[in-house]
Amino acid sequence: MTDRRWRRWWQIAGRVALLAAFAACGARQTTTLPPGTAQPDRYLFERGTEALQMEKWLNARTYLQQIVDGYPQSPFRPDAKLAVGDSYLGEGTAESVVLAANEFREFLTFYPTNPRADYAQYKLAMSHFQQMRAPARDQTETKAALVDFDVFFQKFPNSPLMPDVKQHWRIARDRLSQASYLVGLHYYRIRWYPGAIDRFREVLREDSGFTGRDAVYFYLAESLTKTDKKAEAIPYFERLLAEFDRSDHLEDARSRLEELKNQ
Repeated sequence: MTDRRWRRWWQIAGRVALLAAFAACGARQTTTLPPGTAQPDRYLFERGTEALQMEKWLNARTYLQQIVDGYPQSPFRPDAKLAVGDSYLGEGTAESVVLAANEFREFLTFYPTNPRADYAQYKLAMSHFQQMRAPARDQTETKAALVDFDVFFQKFPNSPLMPDVKQHWRIARDRLSQASYLVGLHYYRIRWYPGAIDRFREVLREDSGFTGRDAVYFYLAESLTKTDKKAEAIPYFERLLAEFDRSDHLEDARSRLEELKNQ
């Protein structure tokens, strides 16, 4: 491992440890129950759920964390654990999203057969999804989200959450493919066509459903043309015209295809 990666690893480890310490401090906040409360765990869960729906994240955790910490046999404990994760995810800060991932990961460890395990797996993936960066930047979180989405597909194929998971998986997969496409486009612009060809073909091989593949088809065909591989270029222009009704490259693709066929 390089020195840079070691430093990055220690930064992450230190960050997680610090966040865990803050979370532990927050968990010690308690709510005084009304005298004579017959079902204190139910009372805490209902108040916490109300606060969560009102997006009062800290108030929600104050109620819900008491169930997690103080009522190990409560039937509300699994749902309270998930709701704590939701409260962190709802805050949406870099720190809170890391803590959300930890809550969902712990849920899956403690309750692997719980009826809401699919929800926990989905939200674990979403904790990485929310940290995804722009295509031109580091894609570590995008890759982590895709890994957890794939786990969801494998473990919960019949989940009612499947449509939402597929929608977010496509967004994440597009982000990763777009990152690779931009590298290929850079090679194309500096006229290193062999590198561009390799990268564009990799995008199509790894993600045949990439929603931005019209641009990949076009610049791959152009790169092949510029390296005297015109016969290989023609099918990519044809695929662009066949698969897309709308694209910034349609007019140029028609012109280039006609030109190549005439030659």
